[in-house]
Amino acid sequence: MIVPSETLLLLIDIQGKLAQSVHQPELVENNIKKLVRACAVLDVPVLYTEQYPKGLGETVAPVKELLGDLEPIEKITFSCCATEPFMKRLRLFNRNDILVAGMETHVCVYQTSVELIEFGYNVHLVTDAVSSRAESNRNIGIHCIEKAGGSLTSTEMAIFELQRVASGDRFRELSKIIKE
Repeated sequence: MIVPSETLLLLIDIQGKLAQSVHQPELVENNIKKLVRACAVLDVPVLYTEQYPKGLGETVAPVKELLGDLEPIEKITFSCCATEPFMKRLRLFNRNDILVAGMETHVCVYQTSVELIEFGYNVHLVTDAVSSRAESNRNIGIHCIEKAGGSLTSTEMAIFELQRVASGDRFRELSKIIKE
């Protein structure tokens, strides 16, 4: 079970034209926005990366706006873990459970997830918030992450698991986010 005090949301490379060319782009972007908004309510920190932004563009505006003044971690490696500034920032949070969302499932999301597992983190792949240009690559990426030891979850499942109780102001706020 995930709890807010032990969890971090990692958003991988939700950028430019790539974000529009993946399988089910609107669904994936909408779920990522729900995760970001829910994490703000639950006090769960967020890290996000951009793969070679000069070539692939910045994080898509609807997601970037929700992240406020948070700065992206630029990388040229497929695995976020191979970029030292990422690992330094990740370690500062001292969180063991990593909710992973982003693109592309079979490349950057896969390599990052496997390395995080190897480093001892608990990876929770948000399957309706990851994608690849081809659905088959998305599916094989999810399969391989699960086989490597990652847990599979969904946007709604993760949000309500973090919340735990169906009462209070936070629950009402999260319910609104889920329904949008």
